[in-house]
Amino acid sequence: MTVPSGRRERKKAATRQKIADTALRLFLERGYEAVGIRDVAAEADVAVTTVFSHFASKEALVFEQDEDFEQRLTQAVTGRAPHEPLIPALRREIQALVRHCTADSAAPIWRMIDESPALREYEDSMRLRHAESLAAAIAADPALSQTPTACRAIARFVIDAYSLAREAADPQTAVDEIFQMIEAAWAVTCHPGNATGTAGP
Repeated sequence: MTVPSGRRERKKAATRQKIADTALRLFLERGYEAVGIRDVAAEADVAVTTVFSHFASKEALVFEQDEDFEQRLTQAVTGRAPHEPLIPALRREIQALVRHCTADSAAPIWRMIDESPALREYEDSMRLRHAESLAAAIAADPALSQTPTACRAIARFVIDAYSLAREAADPQTAVDEIFQMIEAAWAVTCHPGNATGTAGP
């Protein structure tokens, strides 16, 4: 029956969210380094094994929307309307992600991340994974017809656009500025003869 299965999934999602919310509260109250997985489990009233069944590491508790962000990026490619250009679709998604991550409520979280070498390292690895997933989605689209190198390069540019814009004084203006460059780079990969300096007299 589908109803019990749906109930189980809702309960599982609720438990995961409870753990993540509890962990973030403790990290912000006591400091990331001062809180252990056992502390999170006790405060959330779950077993340590339950925490690890939802999150692979302590760092993952901070980036609990990691998988959602990755899916949103790939769906910007796979879910765009027929004949819709790639770069505007990615630009809209990055703008939405930047708005989410630059809200006032997110500032203490990013300060915590910036102060923790372990969290910064985890964020770097997460960005690389997101870029690889995005590159794979671009490469799999037959309408785009790009080399693997071009797909990976554009994906890296898009992920870096998110990081750079998040740190900018005016994040949305930064997204616009960066995506003008990404659009130009994509145009060169689609029409290599248009690259500056390649055309003859």
